[in-house]
Amino acid sequence: MQFPFSTELVQLRRLSSGLKAAYRGSDAHHRVEHFDGWTRRAAAEDARATGYDHTKTVSEYYDLCSEFMVFGWGESLHFAPLSPRESLEDSKTRHQRLMIAKLELRKGMTVIDVGCGIGGPMRRVIREAGVRVVGVNSSEIQLDKAKSLNAEAGLDHMANYLACSFMDMRAIADDTFDRGYAIESTCHAPDKAGAFAEIYRVLKPGALFWGQEMCMTDKFDPDDNRHRAIKQDLMHGIALNDIATMSEVNRALETAGFQVIEAEDRAVAASGPTTPWYQPMETRHGTLGNALRRTPLGRKSLIGISRLAEALRVFPKGSADVIGLLDRTANAYVAGGRAGVFTPLYCFLARKPR
Repeated sequence: MQFPFSTELVQLRRLSSGLKAAYRGSDAHHRVEHFDGWTRRAAAEDARATGYDHTKTVSEYYDLCSEFMVFGWGESLHFAPLSPRESLEDSKTRHQRLMIAKLELRKGMTVIDVGCGIGGPMRRVIREAGVRVVGVNSSEIQLDKAKSLNAEAGLDHMANYLACSFMDMRAIADDTFDRGYAIESTCHAPDKAGAFAEIYRVLKPGALFWGQEMCMTDKFDPDDNRHRAIKQDLMHGIALNDIATMSEVNRALETAGFQVIEAEDRAVAASGPTTPWYQPMETRHGTLGNALRRTPLGRKSLIGISRLAEALRVFPKGSADVIGLLDRTANAYVAGGRAGVFTPLYCFLARKPR
């Protein structure tokens, strides 16, 4: 029998190994400082002169943060509509199964996972729908992690991987995939219509496409200083070039040629009792362990543990700075959710016409 403390030690050891593999001897402190300057570089009058590349900024964000995200949030790095009767993990499972049902996945299909991260949803899609999946991601560190976890799960033979930006998937021929999905990935696109057009290109005629976008809601007032500050904090903390409204997402899909079948903010769509999507970052939601790590107290405690682990050379230098970045981002999520001006759960189902 393993006691909670011993389980926590095992997971901290695993986190240590993951961080060392991800950072590869680099100084995370300087990397976080460089990341923190991305808003300034992106806003420069001549972006070409500054050498700013938003795709690289997004990749750097996930290269720095993925291991800590997995430690606190689990292998599926996305939000889900929460129920008072479920843990966060169970809610994510239910949400992924909804996507599988909406996409009408069947054995023998080939599916593209746009911005696959470390492959949490991919593994469920393969396991439960029996389809072959191609994961596209600009972060090679995340792809390496996805390959490793897929192999551990015995699913690697059903997956392929492509290291590139979803803005330019020229290695993939037109009309290749039967289905596609993008979970909290195309929100990073510097040109949303351009991203959807490239996804449209690689899908077969008649193919269904599911997306989950981070959006500003109708409550967002661009003339409200507090609302603007929340949006700016979110853009910086999640490495977003901008945050679209829900209607802007729909227009971008239609501009790319998609027919929008359904679209709604699933943070408010449930008919029964719900839990705010941001609650796991505010108070404990679900069982002990991971749930505590996500709270403000848990995040602050992890910063302290990380500083000690850095001194003992158990964690790479600068690890605590990465947790500090994630802590600020979690606070921005909660502020956006409490104000009702932001949702990470705008979900749509679209079709490429035959």
